[in-house]
Amino acid sequence: MRIVRTLDEHAWRKFVADQQLGNVFHTPEMFRMFGRVPGFVPSLWAAVSDDGRILALLLPVRITLLGSVLRRLSTRSVVFGGILADDSPEGRKALDLLLSSYVREPDGAPLFTELRNLSNTDSFRGILQDNGFMHEEHLNFLINLECSPDALLQSIGPRTRKVIRRGLRAARVVVKEATNLRDVAACYDILTRTYEAAHVPLAPFPLFQAAHDLLLPSGMVRFSLARIDGRAVATSVDLLYKKTVYGWYGGVVRSYNEHAPNELLTWDVLQWGAMNGYGVYDFGGAGKPDETYGVRDFKAKFGGKLVNFGRSTCVHAPGLLRLSRLGYQLMRKYLSRADLTGIRHSPATYSPSPLADNSP
Repeated sequence: MRIVRTLDEHAWRKFVADQQLGNVFHTPEMFRMFGRVPGFVPSLWAAVSDDGRILALLLPVRITLLGSVLRRLSTRSVVFGGILADDSPEGRKALDLLLSSYVREPDGAPLFTELRNLSNTDSFRGILQDNGFMHEEHLNFLINLECSPDALLQSIGPRTRKVIRRGLRAARVVVKEATNLRDVAACYDILTRTYEAAHVPLAPFPLFQAAHDLLLPSGMVRFSLARIDGRAVATSVDLLYKKTVYGWYGGVVRSYNEHAPNELLTWDVLQWGAMNGYGVYDFGGAGKPDETYGVRDFKAKFGGKLVNFGRSTCVHAPGLLRLSRLGYQLMRKYLSRADLTGIRHSPATYSPSPLADNSP
């Protein structure tokens, strides 16, 4: 058994497809997409058997938000799809070797590495903890799409269901798929203002352009725009893989809330998934259970199963991480005061993303 840093793409793709817990973030397509984004550096770590079989896979993306002297304080690694390992004694041994090799020498000296689990990893938790990855609670909603549109609508909370029906009758909100770069730019414009209002960093536009260029032709991404009188007022960017629709990014112009564009857009995405053979909608995260989180309240209105797959974090530089977190908190306080004095976009105009829990 050995550690490798490259894989044959066909074998890599087959391993992910064959593994029950393989998700969109484990694919070569997502790896290439991240590689096109400034400030994002994906790397591949895999454990393979002596006869060349892939047994475990780790795909950290090193993300740097600031340059120059602040680079060291703003660099971390995120494993968006979590770990992937064969569920066997050999696979567990491979995962242990893989993680121990990675934590000894993570690429680029990140402050920490975070595994964002999209499925239950309890069977691997002991291995994760033995290698310095501590589990943290983190919620998500999974919505069953294996039903008729009528049954799906009935599974939504009664108040939200009423809002959706009223909006459909009014027909003010028009939802269409965005397929050209101009519409993708309109999606990004909404996301930019949404994330600015929430004082949360947003990935740069090249991420979405790369998704358009690399994932759209393969049917692995769907951009949706909701418009009122021709103006784009809400967006949803969803990843598609196997039988799952993944809520990736979303935003809404809050001043149009009376027309419920966000609810109608979300319903359109769910209905589309159900009618196109998908089995699950992954709502993209719902925050920590011990913290108030308005995004979670929005997602809860659509029913679904509340799960707690959590996240696992290995801290590589504890002192620098404390300093970085202090600086981030001070920055958010400053930006909040700036909002009150009218320096930045007014939070009354844009609301935080209701669809995804995806700061980079």
